[in-house]
Amino acid sequence: MIHQGIAATLAAVWLTTGSATRQENAVGLATRLEEIRAKAGVPALGAALVTVDGLQGVWVAGKRSAGKEESVAAGDLWHLGSCTKSMTATLVALLVTRGDLAWDTPLGELVPEWVEDGDAELMDVTLVELLCHRAGLPANPDMGALLALRTSTKSLVDQRAEITRAALEQGPSHPPRAAFLYSNTGFVIAGHVAERATGKPWETLMRELVFEPLGMRSAGFGPPGTKGANDQPRGHSAEGKPLEPGPLADNPAALGPAGTVHASLGDWAKYVQLHLRGFRGDVKLGELTLSQDTFALLHTPYDGPGQGYGFGWVFEQRPWAGGDGSALWHNGSNTMWYCVTWLGPGNGVAALVTTNTAAPVAQAATDQTATLLIQEFQRRAKDSEPR
Repeated sequence: MIHQGIAATLAAVWLTTGSATRQENAVGLATRLEEIRAKAGVPALGAALVTVDGLQGVWVAGKRSAGKEESVAAGDLWHLGSCTKSMTATLVALLVTRGDLAWDTPLGELVPEWVEDGDAELMDVTLVELLCHRAGLPANPDMGALLALRTSTKSLVDQRAEITRAALEQGPSHPPRAAFLYSNTGFVIAGHVAERATGKPWETLMRELVFEPLGMRSAGFGPPGTKGANDQPRGHSAEGKPLEPGPLADNPAALGPAGTVHASLGDWAKYVQLHLRGFRGDVKLGELTLSQDTFALLHTPYDGPGQGYGFGWVFEQRPWAGGDGSALWHNGSNTMWYCVTWLGPGNGVAALVTTNTAAPVAQAATDQTATLLIQEFQRRAKDSEPR
Protein backbone atom coordinates (compact mmCIF):
# COMPACT_ATOMS: atom_id res chain seq x y z
CA MET A 1 0.00 0.00 0.00
CA ILE A 2 1.24 3.47 -0.89
CA HIS A 3 1.15 6.19 1.73
CA GLN A 4 1.70 9.86 0.99
CA GLY A 5 2.08 12.61 3.59
CA ILE A 6 -0.61 15.19 4.27
CA ALA A 7 1.74 17.80 2.79
CA ALA A 8 1.14 16.58 -0.75
CA THR A 9 0.38 19.48 -3.07
CA LEU A 10 -3.29 19.94 -3.89
CA ALA A 11 -4.87 22.12 -6.55
CA ALA A 12 -8.44 23.36 -6.79
CA VAL A 13 -9.42 24.99 -10.07
CA TRP A 14 -12.77 26.76 -10.40
CA LEU A 15 -14.25 27.52 -13.77
CA THR A 16 -17.25 29.47 -12.52
CA THR A 17 -17.56 32.51 -10.32
CA GLY A 18 -19.44 32.49 -7.05
CA SER A 19 -19.93 33.99 -3.64
CA ALA A 20 -17.41 33.98 -0.80
CA THR A 21 -19.40 31.12 0.73
CA ARG A 22 -19.01 29.08 -2.42
CA GLN A 23 -15.26 29.74 -2.45
CA GLU A 24 -15.06 28.59 1.16
CA ASN A 25 -16.93 25.43 0.22
CA ALA A 26 -14.41 24.88 -2.58
CA VAL A 27 -11.53 25.09 -0.13
CA GLY A 28 -13.36 22.67 2.15
CA LEU A 29 -13.88 20.18 -0.66
CA ALA A 30 -10.23 20.47 -1.71
CA THR A 31 -9.12 19.79 1.85
CA ARG A 32 -11.41 16.78 2.11
CA LEU A 33 -10.08 15.41 -1.18
CA GLU A 34 -6.55 15.44 0.20
CA GLU A 35 -7.74 13.83 3.43
CA ILE A 36 -9.40 11.00 1.47
CA ARG A 37 -6.31 10.54 -0.68
CA ALA A 38 -3.93 10.46 2.28
CA LYS A 39 -6.08 8.09 4.32
CA ALA A 40 -6.49 5.69 1.40
CA GLY A 41 -2.81 5.91 0.52
CA VAL A 42 -3.45 6.35 -3.19
CA PRO A 43 -0.84 8.34 -5.13
CA ALA A 44 -3.34 10.86 -6.51
CA LEU A 45 -7.01 11.67 -6.80
CA GLY A 46 -8.79 13.79 -9.38
CA ALA A 47 -12.38 15.01 -9.30
CA ALA A 48 -14.70 17.08 -11.45
CA LEU A 49 -18.24 18.36 -11.05
CA VAL A 50 -20.20 18.89 -14.25
CA THR A 51 -23.77 19.94 -14.95
CA VAL A 52 -25.87 20.20 -18.06
CA ASP A 53 -24.45 23.74 -18.36
CA GLY A 54 -20.83 22.56 -18.33
CA LEU A 55 -17.84 22.01 -16.08
CA GLN A 56 -18.26 23.51 -12.61
CA GLY A 57 -14.96 22.62 -10.96
CA VAL A 58 -11.85 20.44 -11.02
CA TRP A 59 -9.81 19.34 -8.01
CA VAL A 60 -6.67 17.22 -7.87
CA ALA A 61 -4.51 15.99 -5.01
CA GLY A 62 -1.32 13.99 -4.68
CA LYS A 63 1.59 12.95 -6.87
CA ARG A 64 1.90 11.81 -10.46
CA SER A 65 4.16 8.96 -9.37
CA ALA A 66 4.64 7.40 -5.96
CA GLY A 67 8.01 8.39 -4.54
CA LYS A 68 8.52 11.38 -6.85
CA GLU A 69 8.00 15.10 -6.32
CA GLU A 70 5.82 16.11 -9.27
CA SER A 71 2.30 16.88 -8.12
CA VAL A 72 -0.76 16.24 -10.24
CA ALA A 73 -2.19 19.27 -12.03
CA ALA A 74 -5.74 20.17 -12.97
CA GLY A 75 -5.09 19.59 -16.67
CA ASP A 76 -3.35 16.23 -16.28
CA LEU A 77 -4.48 13.16 -18.21
CA TRP A 78 -6.10 10.10 -16.65
CA HIS A 79 -6.72 6.63 -18.04
CA LEU A 80 -10.49 6.06 -18.24
CA GLY A 81 -10.59 2.28 -18.72
CA SER A 82 -14.07 0.95 -19.33
CA CYS A 83 -15.61 4.41 -19.17
CA THR A 84 -14.53 4.21 -22.82
CA LYS A 85 -17.41 1.81 -23.46
CA SER A 86 -20.15 4.44 -23.55
CA MET A 87 -17.93 6.45 -25.91
CA THR A 88 -17.81 3.51 -28.31
CA ALA A 89 -21.58 3.14 -28.05
CA THR A 90 -21.97 6.87 -28.75
CA LEU A 91 -19.71 6.51 -31.79
CA VAL A 92 -21.89 3.69 -33.09
CA ALA A 93 -24.98 5.87 -32.52
CA LEU A 94 -23.37 8.59 -34.64
CA LEU A 95 -22.66 6.08 -37.41
CA VAL A 96 -26.26 4.87 -37.24
CA THR A 97 -27.42 8.47 -37.47
CA ARG A 98 -25.16 9.00 -40.50
CA GLY A 99 -26.46 5.85 -42.17
CA ASP A 100 -23.25 3.79 -42.04
CA LEU A 101 -24.79 1.21 -39.70
CA ALA A 102 -28.17 0.06 -38.36
CA TRP A 103 -28.92 -1.12 -34.83
CA ASP A 104 -30.79 -4.23 -35.96
CA THR A 105 -28.46 -5.58 -38.66
CA PRO A 106 -27.29 -9.09 -37.66
CA LEU A 107 -23.59 -9.90 -37.56
CA GLY A 108 -24.10 -12.37 -40.37
CA GLU A 109 -24.74 -9.42 -42.69
CA LEU A 110 -22.03 -7.24 -41.17
CA VAL A 111 -19.28 -9.88 -41.51
CA PRO A 112 -20.61 -12.18 -44.26
CA GLU A 113 -17.24 -13.77 -45.04
CA TRP A 114 -17.20 -15.40 -41.58
CA VAL A 115 -20.72 -16.85 -41.70
CA GLU A 116 -19.61 -20.26 -42.90
CA ASP A 117 -17.07 -20.82 -40.11
CA GLY A 118 -18.81 -18.75 -37.43
CA ASP A 119 -21.28 -19.84 -34.79
CA ALA A 120 -24.83 -19.69 -36.13
CA GLU A 121 -26.28 -18.16 -32.95
CA LEU A 122 -23.74 -15.34 -32.96
CA MET A 123 -24.54 -14.52 -36.58
CA ASP A 124 -27.97 -13.40 -35.39
CA VAL A 125 -26.53 -10.98 -32.79
CA THR A 126 -26.89 -7.23 -33.42
CA LEU A 127 -24.96 -4.16 -32.31
CA VAL A 128 -27.50 -3.73 -29.51
CA GLU A 129 -26.60 -7.07 -27.95
CA LEU A 130 -22.86 -6.39 -28.35
CA LEU A 131 -23.12 -2.98 -26.65
CA CYS A 132 -25.35 -4.24 -23.83
CA HIS A 133 -23.28 -7.34 -22.92
CA ARG A 134 -26.04 -9.65 -24.15
CA ALA A 135 -24.30 -11.47 -26.99
CA GLY A 136 -23.13 -14.28 -24.71
CA LEU A 137 -19.50 -13.59 -25.65
CA PRO A 138 -16.70 -14.31 -23.15
CA ALA A 139 -15.24 -11.44 -21.15
CA ASN A 140 -11.94 -11.35 -23.04
CA PRO A 141 -9.96 -13.10 -25.76
CA ASP A 142 -8.07 -16.08 -24.33
CA MET A 143 -4.69 -15.49 -22.67
CA GLY A 144 -2.73 -16.81 -25.63
CA ALA A 145 -4.43 -14.33 -27.95
CA LEU A 146 -3.83 -11.45 -25.54
CA LEU A 147 -0.12 -12.26 -25.33
CA ALA A 148 0.10 -12.46 -29.11
CA LEU A 149 -1.52 -9.04 -29.43
CA ARG A 150 1.28 -7.46 -27.39
CA THR A 151 3.88 -8.42 -29.99
CA SER A 152 1.75 -8.25 -33.13
CA THR A 153 3.04 -6.07 -35.97
CA LYS A 154 -0.33 -6.05 -37.74
CA SER A 155 -2.48 -2.94 -37.86
CA LEU A 156 -4.98 -2.46 -35.04
CA VAL A 157 -7.79 -2.95 -37.54
CA ASP A 158 -6.34 -6.32 -38.57
CA GLN A 159 -5.83 -7.28 -34.93
CA ARG A 160 -9.47 -6.52 -34.19
CA ALA A 161 -10.46 -8.55 -37.22
CA GLU A 162 -8.59 -11.50 -35.72
CA ILE A 163 -10.31 -11.03 -32.36
CA THR A 164 -13.69 -10.89 -34.11
CA ARG A 165 -13.06 -13.95 -36.26
CA ALA A 166 -11.78 -16.03 -33.33
CA ALA A 167 -14.76 -15.07 -31.14
CA LEU A 168 -17.27 -15.91 -33.86
CA GLU A 169 -15.64 -19.26 -34.51
CA GLN A 170 -15.39 -20.10 -30.81
CA GLY A 171 -19.06 -19.39 -30.20
CA PRO A 172 -20.85 -17.89 -27.18
CA SER A 173 -20.37 -18.82 -23.55
CA HIS A 174 -24.15 -19.00 -23.27
CA PRO A 175 -27.00 -18.43 -25.74
CA PRO A 176 -27.26 -14.79 -26.87
CA ARG A 177 -29.81 -12.64 -25.02
CA ALA A 178 -30.24 -15.29 -22.31
CA ALA A 179 -28.21 -13.52 -19.62
CA PHE A 180 -25.88 -10.62 -18.86
CA LEU A 181 -22.18 -11.37 -19.35
CA TYR A 182 -19.78 -8.42 -19.19
CA SER A 183 -17.70 -8.70 -22.34
CA ASN A 184 -14.79 -6.58 -23.52
CA THR A 185 -14.77 -8.85 -26.56
CA GLY A 186 -18.24 -7.67 -27.55
CA PHE A 187 -17.18 -4.02 -27.53
CA VAL A 188 -14.06 -4.80 -29.57
CA ILE A 189 -16.26 -6.48 -32.16
CA ALA A 190 -18.62 -3.48 -32.20
CA GLY A 191 -15.62 -1.22 -32.75
CA HIS A 192 -14.40 -3.42 -35.58
CA VAL A 193 -17.84 -3.40 -37.20
CA ALA A 194 -17.58 0.42 -37.19
CA GLU A 195 -14.14 0.12 -38.84
CA ARG A 196 -15.48 -2.15 -41.56
CA ALA A 197 -18.44 0.12 -42.24
CA THR A 198 -16.30 3.24 -42.65
CA GLY A 199 -12.86 2.04 -43.75
CA LYS A 200 -11.28 3.93 -40.84
CA PRO A 201 -9.69 2.70 -37.59
CA TRP A 202 -11.75 3.05 -34.42
CA GLU A 203 -9.20 5.54 -33.07
CA THR A 204 -9.64 7.81 -36.11
CA LEU A 205 -13.42 7.58 -35.86
CA MET A 206 -13.32 8.51 -32.20
CA ARG A 207 -11.18 11.55 -32.91
CA GLU A 208 -13.19 12.73 -35.91
CA LEU A 209 -16.73 12.11 -34.66
CA VAL A 210 -16.48 12.44 -30.86
CA PHE A 211 -13.31 14.09 -29.55
CA GLU A 212 -12.86 16.88 -32.10
CA PRO A 213 -16.51 18.04 -32.23
CA LEU A 214 -16.56 18.15 -28.42
CA GLY A 215 -13.25 20.01 -28.21
CA MET A 216 -11.62 17.14 -26.29
CA ARG A 217 -8.09 18.13 -27.33
CA SER A 218 -6.40 16.12 -24.59
CA ALA A 219 -8.16 12.85 -25.42
CA GLY A 220 -6.05 9.98 -26.69
CA PHE A 221 -5.41 6.29 -26.25
CA GLY A 222 -3.30 4.17 -23.96
CA PRO A 223 -1.23 5.24 -20.95
CA PRO A 224 -0.67 9.02 -21.01
CA GLY A 225 2.65 10.84 -20.83
CA THR A 226 6.22 10.51 -22.04
CA LYS A 227 8.52 7.76 -20.83
CA GLY A 228 11.10 9.10 -18.39
CA ALA A 229 9.56 12.59 -18.16
CA ASN A 230 6.96 12.15 -15.39
CA ASP A 231 4.93 14.74 -17.29
CA GLN A 232 1.61 13.00 -16.59
CA PRO A 233 0.24 10.74 -13.84
CA ARG A 234 1.49 7.17 -13.97
CA GLY A 235 -0.59 4.09 -13.38
CA HIS A 236 0.63 1.92 -10.50
CA SER A 237 0.98 -1.83 -10.16
CA ALA A 238 -0.71 -3.84 -7.42
CA GLU A 239 2.55 -3.50 -5.46
CA GLY A 240 2.42 0.29 -5.75
CA LYS A 241 5.13 0.65 -8.38
CA PRO A 242 4.64 3.47 -10.94
CA LEU A 243 4.65 2.18 -14.51
CA GLU A 244 6.22 4.15 -17.34
CA PRO A 245 4.07 4.62 -20.48
CA GLY A 246 4.49 1.72 -22.86
CA PRO A 247 2.94 -1.60 -23.92
CA LEU A 248 3.06 -3.09 -20.41
CA ALA A 249 1.31 -0.08 -18.86
CA ASP A 250 -2.05 -0.88 -20.47
CA ASN A 251 -4.05 -3.64 -22.06
CA PRO A 252 -3.23 -4.39 -25.72
CA ALA A 253 -4.19 -1.44 -27.91
CA ALA A 254 -6.45 -3.66 -30.01
CA LEU A 255 -8.87 -3.73 -27.05
CA GLY A 256 -9.34 0.04 -27.46
CA PRO A 257 -13.13 0.09 -28.01
CA ALA A 258 -13.54 -1.63 -24.64
CA GLY A 259 -11.30 0.68 -22.64
CA THR A 260 -8.12 2.56 -23.62
CA VAL A 261 -9.16 6.23 -23.77
CA HIS A 262 -7.32 8.81 -21.67
CA ALA A 263 -8.28 12.46 -21.16
CA SER A 264 -8.11 15.36 -18.77
CA LEU A 265 -10.93 15.72 -16.29
CA GLY A 266 -12.09 18.84 -18.11
CA ASP A 267 -12.32 17.03 -21.44
CA TRP A 268 -13.96 13.96 -19.93
CA ALA A 269 -16.53 16.38 -18.50
CA LYS A 270 -17.32 17.64 -22.03
CA TYR A 271 -18.24 14.11 -23.01
CA VAL A 272 -20.37 13.55 -19.92
CA GLN A 273 -22.09 16.91 -20.45
CA LEU A 274 -23.09 15.67 -23.92
CA HIS A 275 -25.07 12.88 -22.27
CA LEU A 276 -26.63 15.19 -19.70
CA ARG A 277 -27.79 17.44 -22.53
CA GLY A 278 -29.08 14.45 -24.47
CA PHE A 279 -31.60 13.72 -21.74
CA ARG A 280 -33.23 17.07 -22.49
CA GLY A 281 -33.20 17.25 -26.26
CA ASP A 282 -31.36 16.82 -29.54
CA VAL A 283 -27.65 17.64 -29.50
CA LYS A 284 -25.56 18.69 -32.49
CA LEU A 285 -22.14 17.06 -32.60
CA GLY A 286 -20.10 18.37 -35.49
CA GLU A 287 -22.10 17.87 -38.67
CA LEU A 288 -24.35 15.27 -37.07
CA THR A 289 -27.25 15.64 -34.65
CA LEU A 290 -27.97 12.96 -32.08
CA SER A 291 -31.70 13.02 -31.43
CA GLN A 292 -33.26 12.84 -27.99
CA ASP A 293 -34.73 9.50 -29.05
CA THR A 294 -31.23 8.18 -29.78
CA PHE A 295 -30.04 9.32 -26.37
CA ALA A 296 -33.12 7.66 -24.85
CA LEU A 297 -31.97 4.38 -26.40
CA LEU A 298 -28.42 4.88 -25.10
CA HIS A 299 -29.83 5.63 -21.64
CA THR A 300 -32.13 2.63 -21.36
CA PRO A 301 -31.09 -0.73 -19.86
CA TYR A 302 -31.46 -3.80 -22.02
CA ASP A 303 -34.79 -5.50 -21.50
CA GLY A 304 -33.68 -8.84 -20.15
CA PRO A 305 -32.63 -10.76 -17.04
CA GLY A 306 -29.62 -9.77 -14.97
CA GLN A 307 -27.73 -6.51 -14.55
CA GLY A 308 -29.51 -3.30 -15.56
CA TYR A 309 -27.00 -2.31 -18.25
CA GLY A 310 -27.06 -0.67 -21.62
CA PHE A 311 -24.60 0.95 -24.04
CA GLY A 312 -21.80 1.53 -21.54
CA TRP A 313 -23.94 2.52 -18.54
CA VAL A 314 -25.17 0.78 -15.39
CA PHE A 315 -28.57 1.92 -14.14
CA GLU A 316 -29.47 2.47 -10.48
CA GLN A 317 -31.94 4.49 -8.39
CA ARG A 318 -30.55 7.39 -6.34
CA PRO A 319 -32.56 10.18 -4.63
CA TRP A 320 -30.02 12.88 -5.57
CA ALA A 321 -30.40 12.13 -9.29
CA GLY A 322 -33.65 14.11 -9.54
CA GLY A 323 -36.67 13.29 -11.65
CA ASP A 324 -37.71 9.68 -11.14
CA GLY A 325 -34.43 8.94 -9.34
CA SER A 326 -32.77 7.21 -12.28
CA ALA A 327 -28.97 7.42 -12.14
CA LEU A 328 -26.31 6.16 -14.54
CA TRP A 329 -22.80 5.14 -13.64
CA HIS A 330 -19.77 3.27 -14.89
CA ASN A 331 -16.28 2.60 -13.65
CA GLY A 332 -13.07 1.83 -15.47
CA SER A 333 -9.78 0.14 -14.69
CA ASN A 334 -6.93 -1.54 -16.56
CA THR A 335 -5.68 -2.81 -13.14
CA MET A 336 -3.30 0.18 -12.91
CA TRP A 337 -5.82 3.05 -12.82
CA TYR A 338 -9.37 3.40 -11.53
CA CYS A 339 -12.14 5.88 -12.30
CA VAL A 340 -15.88 6.23 -11.87
CA THR A 341 -18.60 8.59 -13.03
CA TRP A 342 -22.15 9.06 -11.78
CA LEU A 343 -24.87 10.92 -13.70
CA GLY A 344 -28.10 12.30 -12.25
CA PRO A 345 -30.15 13.13 -15.37
CA GLY A 346 -33.14 14.61 -13.56
CA ASN A 347 -30.94 17.20 -11.86
CA GLY A 348 -28.52 17.55 -14.78
CA VAL A 349 -25.47 16.77 -12.66
CA ALA A 350 -22.52 14.37 -12.85
CA ALA A 351 -19.53 13.49 -10.69
CA LEU A 352 -16.24 12.29 -12.23
CA VAL A 353 -13.47 10.81 -10.09
CA THR A 354 -10.10 9.28 -11.02
CA THR A 355 -7.06 7.80 -9.31
CA ASN A 356 -3.80 6.40 -10.64
CA THR A 357 -4.00 3.04 -8.90
CA ALA A 358 -6.45 0.16 -8.91
CA ALA A 359 -5.49 -1.07 -5.44
CA PRO A 360 -8.49 -2.22 -3.35
CA VAL A 361 -8.66 1.16 -1.60
CA ALA A 362 -9.18 2.97 -4.91
CA GLN A 363 -12.88 2.21 -5.21
CA ALA A 364 -13.69 3.38 -1.68
CA ALA A 365 -11.68 6.57 -2.16
CA THR A 366 -13.39 7.42 -5.44
CA ASP A 367 -16.84 6.63 -4.05
CA GLN A 368 -16.23 8.95 -1.09
CA THR A 369 -15.08 11.66 -3.47
CA ALA A 370 -18.12 11.24 -5.72
CA THR A 371 -20.31 11.71 -2.65
CA LEU A 372 -18.49 14.95 -1.83
CA LEU A 373 -19.11 16.24 -5.35
CA ILE A 374 -22.83 15.50 -5.18
CA GLN A 375 -23.01 17.22 -1.79
CA GLU A 376 -21.25 20.23 -3.29
CA PHE A 377 -23.82 20.34 -6.07
CA GLN A 378 -26.63 20.18 -3.52
CA ARG A 379 -25.07 23.01 -1.48
CA ARG A 380 -24.85 25.18 -4.57
CA ALA A 381 -28.44 24.45 -5.51
CA LYS A 382 -29.57 25.42 -2.02
CA ASP A 383 -27.46 28.60 -2.03
CA SER A 384 -29.07 29.66 -5.32
CA GLU A 385 -32.63 29.30 -4.01
CA PRO A 386 -34.54 32.56 -3.45
CA ARG A 387 -34.45 33.70 0.19
